[in-house]
Amino acid sequence: MTELLCHKDSYLKEFDATVVAINEQESAVALDRTAFFPGGGGQPCDRGWLGEALVTRVSRQGEEVWHFLEGRLPVVGGAAHGRLDWVLRYKLMRTHTAFHILCGVVFRDWKAQVTGGNMKPLKGRMDFEFETLTGDLVAEIEKRINAEVAAARPVSVRVLPREEAFQIPDLIRTKINLLPEGIREVRIVEIEGLDLQADGGTHVANTKEVGSIKVIDYESKGRINKRIKLEISS
Repeated sequence: MTELLCHKDSYLKEFDATVVAINEQESAVALDRTAFFPGGGGQPCDRGWLGEALVTRVSRQGEEVWHFLEGRLPVVGGAAHGRLDWVLRYKLMRTHTAFHILCGVVFRDWKAQVTGGNMKPLKGRMDFEFETLTGDLVAEIEKRINAEVAAARPVSVRVLPREEAFQIPDLIRTKINLLPEGIREVRIVEIEGLDLQADGGTHVANTKEVGSIKVIDYESKGRINKRIKLEISS
């Protein structure tokens, strides 16, 4: 099983690991530990370097995280030094936290649940079951989410046993619970005083790091489902 260092420290930029498996056909290696986020929950995977080889993609396959390389493959049992593309990672951290702010505000003020989402560096979209959402509300939503950025709320992560985690009201903010039954521990991301939910992505430590958020578009995807698109200042 690959230990996900990014789950404990989103700010870790470099790390040392041991190669546990290689796939020569796909030019990929699995490590015993990694700071690369393998993607999931709408957040893209990290990129960077493993030794001198470029890491072009990262993917979780079963219990292992595979790093797809452009360059020479290391050997099984060998040491590997990983370096993240930190500029990309930090943009994704800011973006992911921005969407938790949006989710927290919309749930707190309108009780709307998330039905989908996707993000790229400093932009993305989130869909809600939000029948009452109209274009007139967009400016108010933008105002409220930027107020939460300015509030400089701490963002923290902890892991709880599944049974304990599900004692938390409204832990799952998506319309469908996407947590597999086999997961016995649940990673919790909390924006103090605003949002608390199960999540596997990387985040900044304080909402002030997100920067200015702009709602760049609003779409109705039907009578009930609505889409909000965000852009974060560079």
